[in-house]
Amino acid sequence: MEPMSTIEATHEAEPIATHVVRGGGGLRLHVQEWGDPHGPALVFVHGWSQSKECWSRQTSGTLADSFRLVAFDLRGHGRSEKPVDAGSYLDPQLWADDLNAVIEQLAVRRPVLVASSYGGFVVTDYLRAYGEQAIAGVDLAGGAVLLTPAFDHIGPGFLENAGDAGGPDPAANIAAILRFLRACTARPLDTDTFTSALCWNMVVPPGVRAALLAREIDADRVLSGLSLPVLVTHGLADAIVLPSMAEHVLAVCGTARASWYEDIGHLPFLEARERFDRELAELAGTGRV
Repeated sequence: MEPMSTIEATHEAEPIATHVVRGGGGLRLHVQEWGDPHGPALVFVHGWSQSKECWSRQTSGTLADSFRLVAFDLRGHGRSEKPVDAGSYLDPQLWADDLNAVIEQLAVRRPVLVASSYGGFVVTDYLRAYGEQAIAGVDLAGGAVLLTPAFDHIGPGFLENAGDAGGPDPAANIAAILRFLRACTARPLDTDTFTSALCWNMVVPPGVRAALLAREIDADRVLSGLSLPVLVTHGLADAIVLPSMAEHVLAVCGTARASWYEDIGHLPFLEARERFDRELAELAGTGRV
């Protein structure tokens, strides 16, 4: 058997606009836009210890020809404000208010919300607080919707590394994030992308990583009440958020449909960009990618 090749690098595109948005509790969120400002909107919500830069394959690709692309750094991440108190990360209303602020303050009209990993919690926090009226659809890209003390449906690539990644020892932080990143994809990332991803992660304070996991979340009631389309995009080789999480969404959400990715891990938008972008465009109702 031939060895699997690495996932090739993509050059980042220059944003067409950069914003500072006041989210929940007045917290400053860093937001950027790409693409056609008059096109159908996609709002990207990244995962635990990541940043909006993880969507660079989308913002630099053909989606930008047809869509308005909006991505922001979650509170505590990237270039957004990073409070040190755990309470700034525990209240679901704050997360809901953050996403609502991005949508309202940028006048984003009926976007599809694209949620990776922990972004699934943020999107369901928003839907619980604000409903679905302002949203056209949801793409859960390896998205998580349950966070229990037993970490149901969470895989070893996360569980074996999250403790050290949220602890006080810098050397242990770095080693844990390196292991976590290697577990995120079924094939190795190219050196430039891997190095960039390591930097995105290390910008996040360890205490923020730990605080995000102190919540207990059950989005079943939100999902079961949805009438908008939900695409469940999930890698069958995902060792971070297990495929059983996707199966759970499909069981409780009557409007959800699955798109399973063979030999793909936790980051289908990086590992299988062309397919991911095409299916996202179809979900958004144009099919132009």
